[in-house]
Amino acid sequence: MTVPLPPLPPVGGETTGPNVADVVTRQHRQLRKLCEQYLADGDPRTAQVLIASISRHLSAEEQYLYPAVRSLVPDGPELVSRELDEDRALLEACRLLESTDGQDLAVRLHRHTEAAAGELLPLLQRLAPVEDLVRLGNRFELAEEAAPTRPHPGTPVTPPWNKVVDPAVAIVDKVRDVVTRRTTYPKDL
Repeated sequence: MTVPLPPLPPVGGETTGPNVADVVTRQHRQLRKLCEQYLADGDPRTAQVLIASISRHLSAEEQYLYPAVRSLVPDGPELVSRELDEDRALLEACRLLESTDGQDLAVRLHRHTEAAAGELLPLLQRLAPVEDLVRLGNRFELAEEAAPTRPHPGTPVTPPWNKVVDPAVAIVDKVRDVVTRRTTYPKDL
C-alpha cells in the first residue's frame, strides 16, 4: 500500500530530500529548544516564535503526516484521533501561553514529540516506501510555509478541508503579523 498523495510531476530521477521522519524529528528538536528558551527567558518575542512554530508544525502534520499514518498503520485511525485531541490541547496551551508560566505547554509539547518519536514515526518508516516518505517530507515542508502562524483549535483537522482552510487562515495571520510586527521565525530572534 502506498501513501495517499497526489502525483508529482516527472523529474527524471529519484525523489530526493529529507524523509518526513527526519523533518518531523528535526522540527521537534527545534520546538523543544524554543520552549526551553522561553521557559528560561520569558521573552514575549520567544513566545511569539514558539506559538507560530507550533501552529505551522501542527498544520503540516494534520495535512500530511496524520493522513499517512491513518491509511498505512494498523490502528492508524485511533492513533491519529488521539494525536488530534492532544494537538487541540497543545494549540489551546499556545493560546494561553503569554498569560501562563508555560509549564502546561512544555508538558504537552514533550508528550507530542515523544508520541511521534516513540510510536508514529517508527511505524510509518516501517510500513511506507522510502520514496513516499521523502515525498511526504517535501510536502510537509511546503505545507508549513502556507500554514497559520497563530493557534486555531477550531479549524478543520482532516483533508481536504484543512488543506483549504489553513492556507486561507494563514493569509489573515500573516497580514496580522506584519501589521503588528510580530516575530514568527527563530532566525528573527
